[in-house]
Parts: sequence; structure tokens; C-alpha cells
Amino acid sequence: MRAAKHVSSVLLASLLAAGAALPAAAQKAQDTLRLVWRNPIANVDQYYNNQREGILFARMVWDNLVERDPVTFEIRPALATAWKWVDAKTLDFEIRQGVKFHDGSELSAEDVAHTLNTVSRPEARIFYPRNTSWIKRVEVVDRHKIRIHATGPFPAALEFLAIPLVIYPKAYYERVGPEGMGRAPIGTGPYRVVKLEDRRAYELQRFEEHYAGSPKGRAAIRTVTVRFVPDAATELAELLGGQADWIWYVAADQASRLEKLAHLRTIRAETMRYGYLVLDAAGRSGAGNPLTHEKVRQAIIHAIDRESYTRNLVQGDARVLHAPCFPSQFGCDDSLATRYDYDPAKARRLLAEAGYPNGFKTELVAWRSREWTEAIQHYLAQVGIDVRISMMQSAAAYDRFQKGELAMYQGDWGSFSLNDASSSLSVWFKGNKDDYARDPDVAAWLETADTSIDPQVRLANYRKAIERITARAYWVPLNSYVTNYAFAAGLDFQAFADEIPRFYLARWK
Repeated sequence: MRAAKHVSSVLLASLLAAGAALPAAAQKAQDTLRLVWRNPIANVDQYYNNQREGILFARMVWDNLVERDPVTFEIRPALATAWKWVDAKTLDFEIRQGVKFHDGSELSAEDVAHTLNTVSRPEARIFYPRNTSWIKRVEVVDRHKIRIHATGPFPAALEFLAIPLVIYPKAYYERVGPEGMGRAPIGTGPYRVVKLEDRRAYELQRFEEHYAGSPKGRAAIRTVTVRFVPDAATELAELLGGQADWIWYVAADQASRLEKLAHLRTIRAETMRYGYLVLDAAGRSGAGNPLTHEKVRQAIIHAIDRESYTRNLVQGDARVLHAPCFPSQFGCDDSLATRYDYDPAKARRLLAEAGYPNGFKTELVAWRSREWTEAIQHYLAQVGIDVRISMMQSAAAYDRFQKGELAMYQGDWGSFSLNDASSSLSVWFKGNKDDYARDPDVAAWLETADTSIDPQVRLANYRKAIERITARAYWVPLNSYVTNYAFAAGLDFQAFADEIPRFYLARWK
């Protein structure tokens, strides 16, 4: 990895010295967009995916009943032309006619009902069951109408139907199942998959029969290719060497240098993604874990200079967050969160009061950025906490996290780009595998907030949860994310706050 980083640094320096003489890697003549990603998608079946890259793939290949406008966040018709709440637990949809799947079959209510009924069953064991557990059953009313019966009131239903809940062809899915859908995906989306080499490369071609009236429109670029590389340095070298047209999650310092190259463009955009530390307050990782002490957890937050961390490492428009959710999400009132200023002296005092005057040793598992994790390690070392860092692939780290093996875990969360606090707070604090607090009061408040049709009841219960979570320091909210994109100057590309690059909207100038 260090060798690759050295190569990309040398290449970048030489390009700057030469006045960016390397021609832009525009693929306009070939009508192709070449993407390079560093995180291979473990399973492209949307319901068995836990990676942001998988969401990008899904937006190209599949469609949803409704689509959320990327700028206004307004819910718009997609595979459904209209919808209506019959009562607090019943939602009707009119299914669009004339929509074709990539295999030539025509969309009907049967496809929608089969998809949602299949993935909402517990035995389906989808990666995020919370996305579908609110669905009791889906009834086919006629060929072009379905009725969703919810398990209870679920006011965020349209948000979930607009992002993670894509629609599959019934006959194909019955024949091949999740494994087959992961090997040879079939959807109705603006792109169809023509090559899928597991963990190596994909090729997608514009679907010429993508339905008229789609809020996604007709894809402007004919071919999109995706290749996976082992690390960020190699990814950068691919872009600089003209072997790729677009990359993202560029390090802030590299983005500043890339701005000087005439054949490239950069965008720095704050997104709904946020960074955090999970602290094992419930003691899931084993007996004797110091993090079960509230004062130890409070000391950890006081020990980290989150302002400096965010300003110098994340950079851009990133900001320190205080609540374990994103401020734009309904119910996420950051003003109610307990404030923890940077105060190493207070951190050492709290550790002593908890019975750890000389600190302690622990493990911190992370996967995103070693530099950022080492900064956390440094801050904690200053107050006597000896942290051993374990950097892992995202899937492996998250597997250990869900098994309850970790005392401390550094991660980030994009909420599936859902603009509702249920997609944040209720992921981490409702007693599931991701919950390292296991506070029954918090879980009860969140259940009420998630299922009430009264907005004021929802807000009141989310507020109580935020107050308890932050006062007892179950989590360390760190910062909002700024996603740095770099791409060929000839590409017309727009970034959105929901952190979903929409490649079907991109075009060559």
C-alpha cells in the first residue's frame, strides 16, 4: 500500500510540475464512463448489500415504486404512478403500465408484491431486516394495483420505498433466488448488466427500453464500466494515469492538489454521512470492559478534539456533530444533545473517578482511514488510554461489530440516504445486533417514535432518546462527511447531498 501511495504521489507531483500536460481521459468518442472503486461489492443483490457502492450499483440497475428528488427530497412517481394511504397501516399503489425488465418481461403488480413479500419474511435473512420488517404483507388488487399492509403505523414508509426497496421480476427471482440475482442481476433500471466479474470488474450498458416518464430519465452515457482496485493510492494513480474517469472518497489533501490539474475537476460536498465511535456500554465484548463505566465513556469524548479533527482531517464543509444522527433527518434535534468540549484534564479526572487513574488498554477496530483512526489513537493516548488499532476490510469489521466482539468501533453511516431519524437512531439503539448500549428505555422511545402517525409524538420520543444516549455517552458522534470527488474535466457530473452519485445523469460535454 505504501508503495502504491508513493507511486501516486510521484505521478501527481510530476503532473503538477509539467503543468498538467497529460491529456484528459475523456471517453466521449467511445461513449463510456470508467469508474474505479476500492470497495468490492460483496453481493450486488440490493437486499444482501451493506456497502455504499452497492447502492450506487442498485440505482443504475433497478427501480423503486417511488423516487426521491435528489435536490428537493420530494417523493415522485416511479414504477408507481400514484399512491394513497387508506389508513395508518394500509398503503395503495397504482403500478405503471408498459415498464419492461431487462429480460423483456413486463412489470406487473405480481412482481412488486412478490419482491416485497419475499424480502420482508424473516427467513429471507436480508442484510438490513429493518428496511422491510414494517411490511406485514403485500396484496395484489389487480394487475396494476397493490396494497401494502404494514405491521403498524410506519410514517417513513415512502422514504424506505424510494431508496432501499427495489423491485425484481417475479419469474426470474423465483427461478434463480438471491444467489442468481447476485450473479446475473435483472431490473428495470436505466442500465443493464452485461458483465459481472465478482470483486473485479463490471460492465453496464444503457437499457434502451427504460420506461418513458422515469424520474431518472434516459441515461446519457451508453456504457459504464467499474473496476476494483486495492486501495486509495492505486485508485488515484488510475485517475492520474488516464485509466479511469471518476473516483470518490479522495483524501482532502490530495483533492487540494488535484484542483491544480487542468484536465481534472474536483467537487467537495457535505453529505448525509457521518462518522462515529461506538463504545461498548453494554459489555458485549466481554467481562471487565472499562467502557461499561459511564465516566470512562464521557472521558473518551472529552479526550478527542473533534473540532480540530474535523477541520484538519475531514476538511471542507464538514462539521462536528453531537447527536447520533444527521441534522436534516426528521427527529434529529442536535441542540438537545449533551455537549462534550475538548478537555483532556477533565477526561483524566473522569478516568480516575471511574477507577482507572493510569488508563487502560483496548482495541479500536476501523476500516475507512488509518490517518483518521490514528488521530483518535493519539488523543486517547494523551489521557492514558492505550489503543491498539485493527484496520480491516469493511465487511470483516462490520461482521465482528455485529457479533458483539468490539470494545470500540470507528465507522460511518449514510443511513441509506433516508432523511428520517429512524434510519439512524433506530439502527443503533433498538436492541438489535448493532446496539452496544442495550438501554430498554431508549428502545421503547424509539419504537414509539418510529410507529406513531403524530409528528409531535415522534419528535418528543426521538428527543428523549437523544438526550439519554448523549448524556450517558453511549456513542461518540464525530463529524459530518465531506465526500471528495475527482473526475475528468470533460465529464458533466453533479454531486448530491444524499451521497448517491447518479451516473445516469452524467454526460460527456
